[in-house]
Amino acid sequence: MFDAFANEWIVVMYLVAAAALVFFSIKCANYVDLLDKKTNMSGAFIGGVILAAVTSLPEFVTSLSAIYAVNNPSLIVGNVLGSNVFNLCIFGGLTLITVKAFSKAKVGKSHRATILCSLVAYGLTAATMYLGQNGKNFARISDIEINLASILILVVYGISIRFLSGDDNENDEEDTSPLTVKQVVARFVGMACGLVLMSVLVTMLTDQLQVRFQLDASLAGAIFLGVATSLPELSSSIALVRLKNYNAMVGNVVGSNMFNFTIFAVADILAGSTVVYTSQGQTGAMVLFGTVSSLLVLGTLLLHGREVKNALQPKNYRVVYAVSGALVLAAYVTSLVVPIGG
Repeated sequence: MFDAFANEWIVVMYLVAAAALVFFSIKCANYVDLLDKKTNMSGAFIGGVILAAVTSLPEFVTSLSAIYAVNNPSLIVGNVLGSNVFNLCIFGGLTLITVKAFSKAKVGKSHRATILCSLVAYGLTAATMYLGQNGKNFARISDIEINLASILILVVYGISIRFLSGDDNENDEEDTSPLTVKQVVARFVGMACGLVLMSVLVTMLTDQLQVRFQLDASLAGAIFLGVATSLPELSSSIALVRLKNYNAMVGNVVGSNMFNFTIFAVADILAGSTVVYTSQGQTGAMVLFGTVSSLLVLGTLLLHGREVKNALQPKNYRVVYAVSGALVLAAYVTSLVVPIGG
């Protein structure tokens, strides 16, 4: 009786913490948007790097907490890979629902390069997990206890930033806020602190949910951590679509995915001898369907770019966009229920 009551309260606390996580993340995103209007930084850089990093901060903090707070590195795999598939699911769902508006929207070319970089990161992650021998990760530099993939992922992330920073600033919205840049930065820092605290709490509660409900660690990370820490991307992306700012929405999604891969790298560097690139449960499915979803999104953006460049009839492509979005949604569901590579 007591255990059942305790389980219910843990679920309630998890839901409250997740709601607070969304609140702080949306506030951070709003202040980043103000910085976009008040500065001359590239719009693609704002959405794909700064906003993406802000909305991915929960994944970063919760993943580090999985090592230091609850000593459960398996949660990192589910958190990062689960978040990435869910983020692409956001793109697929919003494209499917608003296919007519998406077909007419303007989306920067740099986002395609970011997806290509994330596909490279998927390949490096998979190789590290599955090509190891005797329980050791592939290409691990034993002298410094770091996987070669971690170093290469950081390099690839730097390359993706270079592409995003090269895009022109296309934000023509008028700045009506009375706040100064310093005030915006100060409020952003305050909201970010609240977001960090909620991220740590969500990690601890996820660990308890995994134990009490006897869930696979990687699956628990994908469902409870992956979804909860992706709620900021979902909330901000919906808001951007309502404003018909698809360029920022796409940047937020694909930029967050690329940033999430750096979590593996940083966690690996800080974890020392602890193996971060673990493979169990749904790991293989999340890698496979995350890659498939990335290819679908890349194909959609390439087709969209061709349509806009050649002024082709949007109706000829809306069905393709809708089908691609539906397949991305299906890929996320499949990644949770099909056991591959445990």
